[in-house]
Amino acid sequence: MEGYAIGVITLLAINCVAALGVSLFTGFTGVFTLGHAGYMAIGAYTAAILTVEYGVHYVVAIIAGGILAMILAYLIGIPTLKLVGDYYAIVSLGLGEAIRLIIENWNSVTRGARGYPGIDGYTTMPVAVCFFIVLAVAMFFLVNSTYGRAFKACRDDYVAASLLGFNTAHFRVLSLAISGFYCGVSGGLLAGYMSFIQPVMFDMAKSTELVSVVVFGGLGSMSGCLIGTTILTLVTELFRPISQYRMLIYGLVLVLVMVLRPEGIMGTSELTPGYIKILFSRKKKADAAEEGAR
Repeated sequence: MEGYAIGVITLLAINCVAALGVSLFTGFTGVFTLGHAGYMAIGAYTAAILTVEYGVHYVVAIIAGGILAMILAYLIGIPTLKLVGDYYAIVSLGLGEAIRLIIENWNSVTRGARGYPGIDGYTTMPVAVCFFIVLAVAMFFLVNSTYGRAFKACRDDYVAASLLGFNTAHFRVLSLAISGFYCGVSGGLLAGYMSFIQPVMFDMAKSTELVSVVVFGGLGSMSGCLIGTTILTLVTELFRPISQYRMLIYGLVLVLVMVLRPEGIMGTSELTPGYIKILFSRKKKADAAEEGAR
């Protein structure tokens, strides 16, 4: 396999890990966020500092970055998730930018806006794919568990869920903590892939990109989230030779899907064998009806 294709697959796996975390919080818990790039930054800088300064093994460093991002997300979620709707989105935007600015100005630890160089290139394709597979399987089990049903109840109607006995505040904070872990791990993988990180890599545009792929694939669908991430990552990478039109094509794809299918590619469905069978049966019925009309 060519080096470029390996790089694209590695980047795709990294992006999918972060998208899974955002999908849990936004798609399954129903809280819109614009600050998850900040948790990626925490994971990236933690992994970079541990591997470069202290010689920690990259697997431990990546997991440590995810855990630190999870702890920070939990502490942030306790006071902020009392807000709902657009109010939390605004708060998350401010928190994400605050994390980025702290990293940018903490020169003694993060080396500031100049970036953090000299990171070992530990994120190879097998490493990224293994992390993705493990975390994707864990996420699919989570969303189909009792906790997953509680997250969906918070999304569908948190007032009704509270009346039924769900501690909605607890589940919303827990969802944010888990999504923070996923984004932190993704950031740690990205640091090892790029071998150089800067605070500008984790700005509001990155947070918006994470939310875009989740909405594009379908809120409430893990497989849709992965399909959306794959399509948008490939659009970004395959059209890199025509860089002046690349983001125009990216935006056009987003607009077309949102106009033609507002619920996203998969909506709330999962790409299971049963779903594929239903699609084929619908196609056969449509073909039969068309032949009958003729």
